Amino acid sequence: MKEDYTALEKENKNGQNYDATSITVMKGLEAVRRRPAMYIGDISSRGLHHLVYEVVDNSIDEAMAGFCNTIKVEVGTDNSITVTDNGRGIPIDMHPTQKKSALEVVMTMLHAGGKFDHASYKVSGGLHGIGVSVVNALSEWCWVEVSRDENIYRQEYKRGIAVADVKKIGPSRQSGNKTYFMADHEIFSRVDYKFDILASRMRELAFLNKGLKITLIDQRIDKKLEFMYKGGLSAFVEYLNENKTVLFNKPIYFQKEREGTDVEVAIQYNDGYVENLFTYVNNINTIEGGSHLTGFRTALTRSINNYITKNGILKNGDMTVIGDDSREGLTAVISVRVPDPQFEGQTKTKLGNSETRGIVETIVNEFLSENFEENPSVARKISEKVISAAHSREAARKAKELTRRKTALDNAALPGKLADCSMTDPESCEIYIVEGDSAGGSAKQGRDRRFQAILPLKGKILNVEKARMDRILSNDEIRSLITALGTSIGAEEFDPTQLRYNKVIIMTDADIDGAHIRTLILTFFFRYMKELIEQGRIYIAQPPLYRIQKGKVEQYAYSDEERDRILTQIGRDGIGVQRYKGLGEMNPDQLWRTTMDPETRTLLAVTLEDAAEADHLFTILMGDAVEPRRDFIQANARYVRNLDI
Repeated sequence: MKEDYTALEKENKNGQNYDATSITVMKGLEAVRRRPAMYIGDISSRGLHHLVYEVVDNSIDEAMAGFCNTIKVEVGTDNSITVTDNGRGIPIDMHPTQKKSALEVVMTMLHAGGKFDHASYKVSGGLHGIGVSVVNALSEWCWVEVSRDENIYRQEYKRGIAVADVKKIGPSRQSGNKTYFMADHEIFSRVDYKFDILASRMRELAFLNKGLKITLIDQRIDKKLEFMYKGGLSAFVEYLNENKTVLFNKPIYFQKEREGTDVEVAIQYNDGYVENLFTYVNNINTIEGGSHLTGFRTALTRSINNYITKNGILKNGDMTVIGDDSREGLTAVISVRVPDPQFEGQTKTKLGNSETRGIVETIVNEFLSENFEENPSVARKISEKVISAAHSREAARKAKELTRRKTALDNAALPGKLADCSMTDPESCEIYIVEGDSAGGSAKQGRDRRFQAILPLKGKILNVEKARMDRILSNDEIRSLITALGTSIGAEEFDPTQLRYNKVIIMTDADIDGAHIRTLILTFFFRYMKELIEQGRIYIAQPPLYRIQKGKVEQYAYSDEERDRILTQIGRDGIGVQRYKGLGEMNPDQLWRTTMDPETRTLLAVTLEDAAEADHLFTILMGDAVEPRRDFIQANARYVRNLDI
């Protein structure tokens, strides 16, 4: 195996003398350090947490191969990471061609690993052989202890380079790996792991690998969680539906292998109106779906339609049940294990294997047909839910027409309350969704009319967590929002490429009503325009809480701590402090300078770190069940700041 390299063109300031000397060859892991985002997505919080996932995924692959049943992830007080498993341990003997330990090859060379054939791993999540070596390259220091062959072996590295050869450091009765690393501060501007983000991924992996115990320990906050689910995907679905009213108590579950592909599915319906469907390939969350998702959806719709037709459940003979109807209120997890998955790029968000669609479709069709016959009460409840959804869809059709954009620049079709911007290039434009007419008036006067649009919403919009599409589209405020954005709505008509603005900014008051309105708007985006969140289009404005004036000098504070710091610096004599309870209390010039001027404002980007956990949280906050919402508020009240009740 030759050492991997990446060739990059040197930047030539003059644009001349472009010849062989202009080509830089970066050997080994140098390319990773030069272009880290190519390997981990970015160098912000997402990429930082991805380092942990890459190491854990190697342990998960051992678990899928049947050699590991415990994994421990530990965050040190210094934000170092330790991952320990009881798998087979990385081989430490001499590599036949590289003339160095197999451990060193795995840790220091790209595209080196045991997953390119199926001798060591039938299926795995890490397919490119770059994961752990990339982690090593992007770490200030790293060391690995391997327990195997009744001994413990250790090797240390600095920024991807081995400090010394592999050493035997003692005897061992166990087997497995222990990887200890510190993310490089030269690469990451901030090394600060979020416990909740790590916990979400560890919980997800435990659901996907029934019987596997994953322990997460955070020494910084003295917190420990253990995840182990014997129910696997059934437990996953029950967790997602925990605070919802389900149509039947026990999820429909099946697992079957065909042509080397293992298909595992859990299904349960609730009385809600939103589809929650999560798909995985070899434990990788395929957020863009792919062939396995297509196969499942086709089989689900066909099986339900066949049962409805066979049993004469549909009263109106000319009513047609479509895919959207069959998935209303559906919560499902589909996990497939494919020997040679073909993903779209290293990000692995969409499965491309065409044969997987047929395998999944056949297995799901066969099982559901049998299950419906054996459990007629469950099948009838699902059928009635689907038929009700079909009637609702028909009722929503006319309402949806009102939200469809006629043409890209047909301003006559835009809502009257929208103060649009003069520029028409979406990449240059942004829209503020503002609470109330008073704040909307200030925003309209204070904005830059060239690229900033203002859409004031009256009062609290409809809670879409508790409403069907026809009711949602009959709500004036939601209809105005959809029309202004231009994307339409619905599984078949929503088109994010038609978004009329590069940024969608939610701007509400800093009181309890403003927080509620903001949550209602975010719920709408999460349930019906999730792709806009995934694309990084949704933001939350951060207006100041205080205006501090001494003489003619004004300063603004965005928190109690900042207010106190300013008062300490300028003294407290002759000081006027105004607490803003609403955006309407600011005049247009103040609102522009503090909250809307791109040069001085602060925007909070809305991200989606974990879709399953986000769904669970939105159900708690906006669903019907009161007790879990009360428990959540009590558990998190101490983290709330600046809440004006």
